[in-house]
Amino acid sequence: MTSANVDPAAAPKTAAWAGQAAAGRHRHGLARRLVPYGYLSPTMLLITVLMVVPIVMVIGYSFQDNVIVNKNPVFAGFANYAKVLTDADFLASLGNTAVFISVSTVAHLVLGLAFAMMLNTQLLGGITKAVFRIVYILPWLFTIAVIAVIWRLLFDPAGVVNYVLNTVGLLQEGVAWLGDPVTALWAVTFANIWSGYPFFMISLLAALQGISADLYEAAAMDGTNWFQRFVHVTLAQLRPVIVSMAVLDLIWTSQQFALIWMMTGGGPLNATEMLSTYTYKQAFSEYEFATASAAAVIVLLLTTALAFFYVRQQREQ
Repeated sequence: MTSANVDPAAAPKTAAWAGQAAAGRHRHGLARRLVPYGYLSPTMLLITVLMVVPIVMVIGYSFQDNVIVNKNPVFAGFANYAKVLTDADFLASLGNTAVFISVSTVAHLVLGLAFAMMLNTQLLGGITKAVFRIVYILPWLFTIAVIAVIWRLLFDPAGVVNYVLNTVGLLQEGVAWLGDPVTALWAVTFANIWSGYPFFMISLLAALQGISADLYEAAAMDGTNWFQRFVHVTLAQLRPVIVSMAVLDLIWTSQQFALIWMMTGGGPLNATEMLSTYTYKQAFSEYEFATASAAAVIVLLLTTALAFFYVRQQREQ
């Protein structure tokens, strides 16, 4: 039908119908685009209430003076941050935390990889591997409270650690491992290493079992020795897993509170004071909630930097 045959009286109705159809398609398309947001809205609401709101409140508290204990707190700017960053106790806790998380992460990786390789070797039988798996994973089965109690008893001056070291001749008298400022930090770090390495062992064992045997055969045919295959095949294939787990362990260990608090409470003489225990004491021992909020925001910024590195590393994979 040509335009010359169109009824002039019906043209406005046709245009109206076309407009209504276009509007209907637009509404239908908009509804389809909003459906995913409808499914996500409960989760987004929970994240906002449980995470965003508390973080925003803590950030707001960090810029006020005498917050919570004062009905009318005043804006203090960056005074709380200056107070925290010039506090000798905070700087000591920052140094202790750096030592605690770096030594723990390295030890977790080394022990986890060593045990995973031993469980992955063909030299051990099935029953032997099963027994070793049960033994090695035992520390992971205990709660932090139980681990803290166990190691407090073991590190007691009259405990098993001193008894064993005295028996083999490494010590002549008992050492107060948790009561001496020189040894307390290393004793707590050792307990944290003991409790955390099974997670690395299990994860690295799964990654090792995913490496193709063809890679080792090809490397052997090229004349490489055991160490070269370990570096250029095993570590090269495990690199993404190792980097991801190391970053996650840095974040998790930096948030360790219960083990430190139950073993030493940050003492003696702040020798085991961490950022987590320092913040807790500022809030619930000194009732300096504004200072505690500033310290918490600083910890948040440090862990956010690690989280940013972790996300970027995951995207590169």
